[in-house]
Parts: sequence; C-alpha cells; structure tokens
Amino acid sequence: MKNDIEKILFDESKILKKVQDLGLRISEDYKAKNPVLICILRGSVIFLSDLMKNISVPLEIDFFSLSSYGASTKSSGIVKIRKDIDTEITGRHVIVVEDIVDSGLTLKYIEEYLSKHNPSSIKICALLDKPKAHKTEIKIHYKGFEIGNEFVVGYGLDFAEKYRNLPYIGILKKEIYS
Repeated sequence: MKNDIEKILFDESKILKKVQDLGLRISEDYKAKNPVLICILRGSVIFLSDLMKNISVPLEIDFFSLSSYGASTKSSGIVKIRKDIDTEITGRHVIVVEDIVDSGLTLKYIEEYLSKHNPSSIKICALLDKPKAHKTEIKIHYKGFEIGNEFVVGYGLDFAEKYRNLPYIGILKKEIYS
C-alpha cells in the first residue's frame, strides 16, 4: 500500500495533535450539554475514535451511513441512506463527525435530514476540507486541515475500500485510480 502513495500530507503525530485540539475546543463549547456525535460511516470511524478520547465532557455516539461515491473518486450526487441513526436527537446538541468535505452535497443532505428531527443544534466537525471542491455552501464549525483537490487516502479514507488502515493521510498516485 505504501508504494501507492505519491506523498504523505499529514503523518500520524500531526493528525493526532489536530484531533486533540479539536477535542479541546468541543469540550469547551459543550460543557454540560451532553452532545451526540454522529459518525458518518465508514471513513470517519478512526477520526471519531480518536476525537472522543480527547473530549472531556459526557457524550453519546451514533452512526449514520450514506452512499454517494460507490467505487468512484467523485460523488454521484445521489445520496442513499444505508444506516439511519438510532438515537433520539430531538432537543439534543448534535455534532456530525465527517472525515472529509469534498463537494459538500452529502453534508448538506445530512444537515437537512437531521434538522427534521428538531435537534437543539447541529454542528459539523470535519478532519479534512477541500474548499475548492465545494458545490454548495457548508459551514464547518470544527475543521482539521484544508487540502487541495488531491485524492487522499489513509486514516479511515479509502479508495475502493482499500487504504483505510494507513496511519497517515497521503495522496494516492493517479495511476491507481484513473
């Protein structure tokens, strides 16, 4: 797998430091609020795991699975719910935990969908943001790193279900996915 990586963008220690910083900010903002962290499967699992270890306030977690990519490197724009949340979020503070914001279309769909459950608030926590790829207005309240339009893998991010287990985030060589 390492041979398929063109360049490492963020090594494990840099990622963990950023996740720690995000956890501290969330802890400050959610004192006595018991937020629900909703992990967007599958790519955000590692991020959620490390993030919640760095949050010092009581919290709950749930999982939401959608599909808009398939085996492609670009979103199809058609979002399908594969697994809905189980937690009642009416009147609750929700933090959506996402690995990467690309077009923003999936996150916009998630925000609109979760809003129908009448939570007290919805905020977005994303490890990576590709602002030049956004196709819709999306506010990321807790942002890890901004990146360009490179296709990245590792630390939960995949291409065709591979590379999720890399401990760093790297740019995948173009010949692998083109």
